[in-house]
Amino acid sequence: MKLITFALLCGSFTWGQEVHVFPVQGDVSMLVGPGGNITVQAGKEGLVVVDTQTAAAAPQVMATLRTISAAPIIWVINTSLDADHIGGNEALLKLGGSNEASLRARVIAHENILNRLVAAPSRVADAASINDTYFRSPKDFLFNGEAVMVYHMPNAHTDGDSVVLFRKSDVLSVGDIFTPDRYPVIDLANGGSVQGLIDALNRILEMAVAGKYQEGGTFVIPGHGRLCDEADVVEFRDMVTIIRDRVQDMIKKGMTLDQVKAGRPSRDYDTQYSGSPDVFVESIYRSLAARRP
Repeated sequence: MKLITFALLCGSFTWGQEVHVFPVQGDVSMLVGPGGNITVQAGKEGLVVVDTQTAAAAPQVMATLRTISAAPIIWVINTSLDADHIGGNEALLKLGGSNEASLRARVIAHENILNRLVAAPSRVADAASINDTYFRSPKDFLFNGEAVMVYHMPNAHTDGDSVVLFRKSDVLSVGDIFTPDRYPVIDLANGGSVQGLIDALNRILEMAVAGKYQEGGTFVIPGHGRLCDEADVVEFRDMVTIIRDRVQDMIKKGMTLDQVKAGRPSRDYDTQYSGSPDVFVESIYRSLAARRP
């Protein structure tokens, strides 16, 4: 019922530049805005914010956060290096700067994100906002009486992706590894791969537990799109795996990239998922080709 209600509510909004908040379960809520989704855990100790959208969206994001709690932001977790996930870090914390605790917020990202940002001159400001990197997975901490677990998902959407499990609330925040209703982006230039993406989706499914009749249970908040559960991730994982297998078979037959695209290996999914099927198929082809001896 919660998933159906959420879908109906989403259909009734014209998003524009507004940010809307939806309670998920436990102490976790989902903020939906023009730059994607933000996950928030709120309690007496303060706020945990997963991803921050863009600097331009920060005023709307902060205003919406204040409808949840007046407590300071104590933790920020970035699930990837994408600008629509990390670009609002500094701006959002400055808006909460009237409270000294927000100025001292811990900003967590996998160290691969920081390394890539430092290597890109245009991303220096984003790199400067990160003050707490991790390498060994998981990174965990107890906050608001809940264990927060941050897992690295190697070489999935990028090579620095993180998935965040709020253990007591039973909510997963998964960034752009899982994008319901649209084809995923495999960022080859930043270490992404199709096999890493499938491995990450399988890991999410290991952590998620379905509710009665496969509805509810562990809720999954994607970087973009609707609130989901385990069954949605299964369907998405199967789609990526099937298209991967088709492309792999076409490569074994000696087909070129142009021939693979012309063969439309994603054709029976193109009406279900938005985005460019050619771009998705090409990223799979190049990812698989890079693994060949």
